[in-house]
Amino acid sequence: MGFADQRFNVNLSILFTELPLLERPAAAAAAGFTAVELWWPWVDSPTPEQSEPDALKKAIEDAGVQLTGLNFYAGQLPGPDRGALSIPGEESEKFRANIDVAADFAASLGCKALNALYGNRVEGVDPAEQDALALENLALAARAADRVGAIILIEALNQPESPKCPIVSAPKAIEIVDKVNAATGLGNAKFLMDLYHLSMNGEDLPSVIEQYAARTGHVQIADNPGRGAPGTGSLPLEELLDQLKKAGYDGWVGLEYKAGDRPSAESFEWLPREAR
Repeated sequence: MGFADQRFNVNLSILFTELPLLERPAAAAAAGFTAVELWWPWVDSPTPEQSEPDALKKAIEDAGVQLTGLNFYAGQLPGPDRGALSIPGEESEKFRANIDVAADFAASLGCKALNALYGNRVEGVDPAEQDALALENLALAARAADRVGAIILIEALNQPESPKCPIVSAPKAIEIVDKVNAATGLGNAKFLMDLYHLSMNGEDLPSVIEQYAARTGHVQIADNPGRGAPGTGSLPLEELLDQLKKAGYDGWVGLEYKAGDRPSAESFEWLPREAR
């Protein structure tokens, strides 16, 4: 077992960001990877001009990599926002406008996983009102994902870095997964297990894996402290991924870490090229 037994993809919204967006798929391919994932790339527009997704689609296809994950519109990310779907008013409307755009873009590239970030609590708004709006929007997103043969992912973030986000533990994310599946009857809502975020919350990672591996649709990693590459912190990522594998998880593992003060291509020395 070990890193060589996993399927890794590169998150092009946090790695290779020293390059223009359209150059990143080829850079990932040049580094030896066959798959990539993305946050919603057009942070100011949930419905960009068709020429923009067309150009990105061509860049991904020309690079010969597979798009394995895509976020729905999530506001300013990176930045102060943690999603849009629970924010009443304009942000919720932007999320809804984005649902079919994101689903169709994912489908055009054979991408089977769409991540729906919940969003922050809003001062002066009843949390119950936000949660009702969130469930409504998540159900719409789950139906759109189902239409294109994809799953919808619910991710737990971490309390220290996302103090206004209510989804900051594995059990809370699983609770939302269950609510979405109950609302739609589709069963295509899954847990996005980000080991960095969960470790920042102080959760017992082996226990989380034991309890929720079967409910997990995608895994992301970064070391802690620092959110750097494996080996830059103290998380036993190799052991944790081995445990996930033994528990039956055979999906992609997204590399969602910061390269630090070096080119992204130099941040993969922990992973033998033949394992990419």
